[in-house]
Amino acid sequence: MNPAVVEALRNCRHLLVFTGAGVSAESGVPTFRDALTGLWARFDPARLATPEAFSADPELVWGWYEWRRQRVLRAMPNLAHRTIAELARRVPRLTLVTQNVDDLHERAGSQDVIHLHGSLQASRCFECGRAHEGLSDELDEPQEGRRLAPPRCVHCGAAVRPGVVWFGESLPQAALQRAFDAAGECDLLLSVGTSGLVYPAAQVPQIAARSGACVVHVNPQPEAVGGAREYSLAGAAGTLLPQLLRAAFGD
Repeated sequence: MNPAVVEALRNCRHLLVFTGAGVSAESGVPTFRDALTGLWARFDPARLATPEAFSADPELVWGWYEWRRQRVLRAMPNLAHRTIAELARRVPRLTLVTQNVDDLHERAGSQDVIHLHGSLQASRCFECGRAHEGLSDELDEPQEGRRLAPPRCVHCGAAVRPGVVWFGESLPQAALQRAFDAAGECDLLLSVGTSGLVYPAAQVPQIAARSGACVVHVNPQPEAVGGAREYSLAGAAGTLLPQLLRAAFGD
């Protein structure tokens, strides 16, 4: 473990953890860029994740997202999720920002998670935008290729849509501003399981670096680093984060 990274964690006052799909992939949740399999293999995920696709065929899009949601409900938080929750108890302040649309951070014990790309568990009306509270947490068989009629909004009767950010849509402004503000205030940022290529979310570690924070990338492959206080830890998050926790705090 890099001694400079250990020291930065041990002495940090505000830790910002910025997570991406690689964290949930270690729990068996496919990343959005993974090729679809089985009956969904004939579809391009990017073509299903648009408002136009939902308008054209809501049963197809809702069925696909419900299949994804059921996959997430079957997944369990891994050591990376649990270590991030534990870090919140070890440092004076921790802000958790995720690009993931699952709830594995919350189920691991993290609170007040900032979701930049929305959540599979937070559906809303396609027309009026009001939240829909009717999604069940009960496990159902996630059948591939199954078309499902979306629920109807109790306020206006329109179709309910998944509560995620689709292609062509803006990120939720309040969540993005909170993430940017935290990036400007933190003294250490852990970027975990993300390529840092998807904008505007990719600005989060950039803002932290410009503000003088130590930035640490945790990914299976080494990251190219340029700043004097930028580091790369290569390996699985579920292995490296517990090691970092023990090295910094002794247990």
